[in-house]
Amino acid sequence: MNLTLQVRGLTFEVSASGPDDGEPVLLLHGFPQDNREFDRLVPILNDAGLRTYALNQRGYSPGARPADVDAYRLREAVADAVAVLDELGVERVHVIGHDWGAQVGWLLAANHPERLRTLTAVSVPHPRALLLALRVRPSQKARLAYFEVFRSSRAERLLLARDAAVLRWMLRPLVARRVQAYVDAAREPGRLTGGLNWYRAFTTDQIARTGVITVPTTYVWSDRDGVVGLTAALRTADWVSADYQLWAMRGVSHWVPEEAPRELADAALARIGV
Repeated sequence: MNLTLQVRGLTFEVSASGPDDGEPVLLLHGFPQDNREFDRLVPILNDAGLRTYALNQRGYSPGARPADVDAYRLREAVADAVAVLDELGVERVHVIGHDWGAQVGWLLAANHPERLRTLTAVSVPHPRALLLALRVRPSQKARLAYFEVFRSSRAERLLLARDAAVLRWMLRPLVARRVQAYVDAAREPGRLTGGLNWYRAFTTDQIARTGVITVPTTYVWSDRDGVVGLTAALRTADWVSADYQLWAMRGVSHWVPEEAPRELADAALARIGV
């Protein structure tokens, strides 16, 4: 069921499915995908009795594409998630976030622990662990060099030039029809700029004071992820005081929800406890 929710002066798309009385799960996507990245994960969660809400975040929902770059600071995405939960009437939720969605999940858990039952963060580690790795591992800094490219004014042209060759290269582990769907979406007016504005609005001060996580947490890391290295993955444990597990996948790239939905479901369901 596709829902349209009006919160904080914006209109968000949410895909809802699963039993009405199931424990709620909020799914938060990353760049350059949207809530469709969870299409293979959601049926498994629903079959386990969970009610899922896959949100198209700001920049992705057509009615939530503000023009101001500062509107894409992480605090705004966190506030969006809380407002969406309020509108849905969900007091406490299990959160599964990938890429930028994981970053939002960490901040939700740190700043609004009363709203989370559990957190399953996929690909992106605790912000403080990532900042540490950036300081001590030159290889981690190199992995994130693309940030500056995405922040530039030419990023849209670069990603869509030559029939979106760069965007297709980024998504190459995915099946062709999925890649084409994201390329088509990126050509929608304002859509790609909205996604890139997350990078343009980002500054390290937004995550530098992220606290210790006090909700049960699983961090899912994959050994072929070109974005996050092992140091950040291992040091995430330092920043979770609740029950915690590092779930390491072998032979999987950054695009975990689409490449390994069954194993991700196993990790999430183990964390949720169903």
